[in-house]
Amino acid sequence: MASLTSVYQIQSSSFLYYKNKKPQFSISQPISIFFSPRTSLEFRRMPRKEGVIVLATTEAAEKSKKRHPGESKGFVEEMRFVAMRLHTRDQAKEGEKEVKQPEERAVTKWEPTVDGYLRFLIDSKVVYDTLEKIVQQASYPYYAEFKNTGLERSASLAKDLEWFKEQGYTIPEPSSPGLAYAHYLTDLSQNDPQAFICHFYNIYFAHSAGGRMIGKKIADQLLNNKALEFYKWDGDLSQLLQNVRDKLNKVAQEWTREEKNHCLEETEKSFKLSGEILRLILS
Repeated sequence: MASLTSVYQIQSSSFLYYKNKKPQFSISQPISIFFSPRTSLEFRRMPRKEGVIVLATTEAAEKSKKRHPGESKGFVEEMRFVAMRLHTRDQAKEGEKEVKQPEERAVTKWEPTVDGYLRFLIDSKVVYDTLEKIVQQASYPYYAEFKNTGLERSASLAKDLEWFKEQGYTIPEPSSPGLAYAHYLTDLSQNDPQAFICHFYNIYFAHSAGGRMIGKKIADQLLNNKALEFYKWDGDLSQLLQNVRDKLNKVAQEWTREEKNHCLEETEKSFKLSGEILRLILS
């Protein structure tokens, strides 16, 4: 149910010129239509600088030819643009995704259950635990940039699960969607850092937007308007997000264009895996 998940000029400055000076030559015999065998021609070489074709293309022009949507604002804007394109037009004005599978259709009847929501919370905790562990271990040095950003959710989820337990609910074991995503993130973090950063961005930023909307619906329908810690942050959330944007842009400045493209290409996979966890709410 990707629809539920999603709640969550080419320029060049080249120039070409040619100095139009014909080669100089002299003929030792009077010229006629046909040259006789005794006729000899002398061609005098022109100075190299006077007959050269100059093609100048600036580095800026090369970059502008490959400019990606949002690139002028930083790499995070590129990631945001790609993510928004994976929405349908009904979900976002930038949306381009066509609905092809039944699970991609909009949810017409929203009927969450507490049991389903608990499965969603416990699988989400597995994913956030994994993200925080990866950042702390920092197998790639720049992962350390994302320690203690204020966006971490594991501790908040632990408090919420404890609250549910106190209310008499049985906390389920983590299920396949969460475990599979956690395993995938661990593998990416060690072998494919650009792809890992794509997931890091989408998980945290989606939760801060569409995730909060879902949380409010759940609170209204199932929890008597109880506000869970999962949807609370210490400090100004917009500033916390901006701080992480700045760090992500800083990291991506060291990447090649190919590495950036590879990161962007992982967005759809991120949506798919997050969506499988989100669907647990309706299970």
